[in-house]
Amino acid sequence: MDDTHPPLKRTPLFALHEASGARFAPFAGYDMPIQYRDGIMAEHLWTRSHAGLFDVSHMGPCRLVLNAPLEGDAAHRAVSALLEQIVCADVAGLARGEQKLTLMLAADGGILDDLMVARPFEDASQGELYIVVNAGVKEADFARIATAAGDKARLIREDHQALLALQGPEAGDCLATIAPDTAGMSFLEARRVSINGHSCMVSRSGYTGEDGFEILYPAAQAGAFAEQLLSDTRIRLIGLGARDSLRLEAGMCLYGHDIDPSTSPVEASLSWTISRARRERGDFPGAERILRELASSPSRKRVGIRPLGRAPAREGAEIQTPDGEIIGVVTSGGFGPSVGGPVAMGYVAASHARSGTPVHLIVRGKALEAEVASLPFTPHRYKRQGKPS
Repeated sequence: MDDTHPPLKRTPLFALHEASGARFAPFAGYDMPIQYRDGIMAEHLWTRSHAGLFDVSHMGPCRLVLNAPLEGDAAHRAVSALLEQIVCADVAGLARGEQKLTLMLAADGGILDDLMVARPFEDASQGELYIVVNAGVKEADFARIATAAGDKARLIREDHQALLALQGPEAGDCLATIAPDTAGMSFLEARRVSINGHSCMVSRSGYTGEDGFEILYPAAQAGAFAEQLLSDTRIRLIGLGARDSLRLEAGMCLYGHDIDPSTSPVEASLSWTISRARRERGDFPGAERILRELASSPSRKRVGIRPLGRAPAREGAEIQTPDGEIIGVVTSGGFGPSVGGPVAMGYVAASHARSGTPVHLIVRGKALEAEVASLPFTPHRYKRQGKPS
């Protein structure tokens, strides 16, 4: 028996997953559902066509709450200044109820995590930020945020609650039947919504490229809420296997695979996360390197890759030119059910990053023909200003 690892944690929805025939696997210290009886491909396609319910309670939701008795914009600027010490977003520039993706950066410009940050909508919460960090690094992230806050703010962990993601083109209509106030929300809008009498933080966002929501819900009532959602025949439980294939088709990075401390935002094609105001001030971690790469381009870039046959290339597969020159490595790869064939992402030398460039992927010693492709592999279908886009 291996006693070197702590026992796996369970989310508040574990019993529901077990009763629904989930196949479990360890992920970020949790025993997580990878798939259900219908399998990953069916779950993936259902989410693209209808609505999938994902348990993402292993993630790291938290609140950063200002200690000073400030109100309104002054409170928001004060709490934003604390977080801006370690991320590249213009947090102070967030409108009320706005959420955005940002990057936590090391002093050398490497990516320590990608995370979501939201400014609450309500007057009483203007001295707060709602933050969701990645599961695998949440302890380190929480520590960095708390250190940046010092004695000026306190970090309140919310990862004891349930975090559910409802994703897919029918997600909006489905949730509106239970929580009508969510109907008017647009992509990357976050606010507190009353659901079954509970005040829940809800954001119109997700990790699939589809319209959808993430809902922070009290743990003790989460099972009943999930069952309530699943009583709608348009919604099915979806595991982490399909979540991974959905995000890969959508061209979204998986932390620890496609981005990590060795990659910069520019290399990762995530320079759009660095706001104009922060670039002009150059006041974010790693600014010297990142601004240099923005001006002169990095030596490598993250790209999409389409194998030309039916065999997929997995993480770690070497990328070569047709002449055998090593130019990069695959960081994510698998079958894309919506695409109908294998897809991958990886890093290649910048001189080979143009879409359509022929490459070879080395899989079990065999060279598979492929080409560099534009991302995403499937179009994003977010709801912006009342219309899907």
